[in-house]
Amino acid sequence: MKRKLMLVSISLLSLFFIVAPYLPVQAQVDVWGADKLGNDYVGNETNLGNKDPRMIAAAVIRVILGFLGIIAVVLILLGGFKWMTAAGNEDKIDEAKKIISAGVIGLVIILASYGIANFVIDSVLNATNSGP
Repeated sequence: MKRKLMLVSISLLSLFFIVAPYLPVQAQVDVWGADKLGNDYVGNETNLGNKDPRMIAAAVIRVILGFLGIIAVVLILLGGFKWMTAAGNEDKIDEAKKIISAGVIGLVIILASYGIANFVIDSVLNATNSGP
């Protein structure tokens, strides 16, 4: 049974590879019409708008980095609060110092990535002549 199934599968696959080059290809045919291929048509039909995807990606990156920056600042504030309420306990002060240093390092990394992302996005938009 397995041998018969394998033989049928190989036969159908061979037939496909023999017949496929002779099948008509519709890749170059304008099915929808030239007026329906623009960004405005697609945006209006899908209700997604016609904003440039690169600008959408840039906005998403900026929002994500903004949230990460808020988290880093909250960590720094949390570390400062722990330090102020440590009441001289060295263990709590050391923990607060670690939290503050982690927050500062995270904030530096976030700011650097924000600068790099802005540079890359501006370079891509200027290279494609579609800057804001």
